[in-house]
Amino acid sequence: MSIEVLRYAEAERRRWDDFVWTANNGTIFHTRQFLAYHPPLRFVDHSLLFLKNGRLLALLPGVDFVQEGGRVLISHRGASYGGFVVRDTLSIREAFDLVESLIDHAQKQGFAAIDLTPPPQIYLRRPSNYIDFALVQNGFAYRKREISSVIPLDFSRHEILTTFNQGSRRAVRRGQKLGVVVREVEDVREYGRFYAILKKNLRLRHGVEPTHTLPELLRVKSLFPERIKLFAAYTPENDMAAGVVMFICNPRVVLAFYISHDEDYQQYRGVNCLFHDIIDWGIREGYGFLDFGIFTVNEEPNWGLARFKESFGAQGVFRDSLRLTLKRRV
Repeated sequence: MSIEVLRYAEAERRRWDDFVWTANNGTIFHTRQFLAYHPPLRFVDHSLLFLKNGRLLALLPGVDFVQEGGRVLISHRGASYGGFVVRDTLSIREAFDLVESLIDHAQKQGFAAIDLTPPPQIYLRRPSNYIDFALVQNGFAYRKREISSVIPLDFSRHEILTTFNQGSRRAVRRGQKLGVVVREVEDVREYGRFYAILKKNLRLRHGVEPTHTLPELLRVKSLFPERIKLFAAYTPENDMAAGVVMFICNPRVVLAFYISHDEDYQQYRGVNCLFHDIIDWGIREGYGFLDFGIFTVNEEPNWGLARFKESFGAQGVFRDSLRLTLKRRV
């Protein structure tokens, strides 16, 4: 095995991010630019670079996390996706070498387990399951397999409504008839209006807070002004009926990270109008997929959320998390 494993150092930031954006499966969540928005003390970073004959072969964003009394190398608790970031020329031999070198490194560092959540296959420029295969062959098991709803944007703009079910088509037409206008907005105050709607809904429906505070969301927006977008649906009186925060994850996939609507304006069908126009935008911009995010929690489906996403023509793909419990070195 001719793989050298190095801990990430700040001097490698530019090299790291350049590699992510040219990789086969890199996403916004793998970049140091994204991971750096977290406060310094929130996580203990343990990100890794893998070199073969002095050439960068792969990256692994990770944190050192204490779980059930043991240290776990997790990729990365501050991001939706982690796992190995690799080039599209990676061979199966190199995939096995990478996994074996990761296990060896983790054992030497005293970790009790490794836990990885790679991006789904739709995020890859060229399809490949080499890493998944090498992980399983080296003892990793699927800790959980969630389902993420995705829409392949492989149809023309004038066909959008034909991909919706009857109820969603009717809702879009109703909203348009009532004068709903969808706009991409940049104003910080509009982010504040949307965040208030989001926070209220999450508290009422699920008893939870948004993943990001409003300052954190605005911080991520400032770091990626062209990759974080807020689309909002407005009534004729300019009240915000609904909003969606989109993450442009890589050149192939856009992710609906936050979706919320104001119950007081439910009759305007703002969310339906939003996704009609967001899909139109995604097709115009040349993206391959719209990722709605998961509708399962610990592999239990939220049937209502599944029906909602399927009403726009979405289907499910696996979002896997794999784990290996390490043997103690003697």
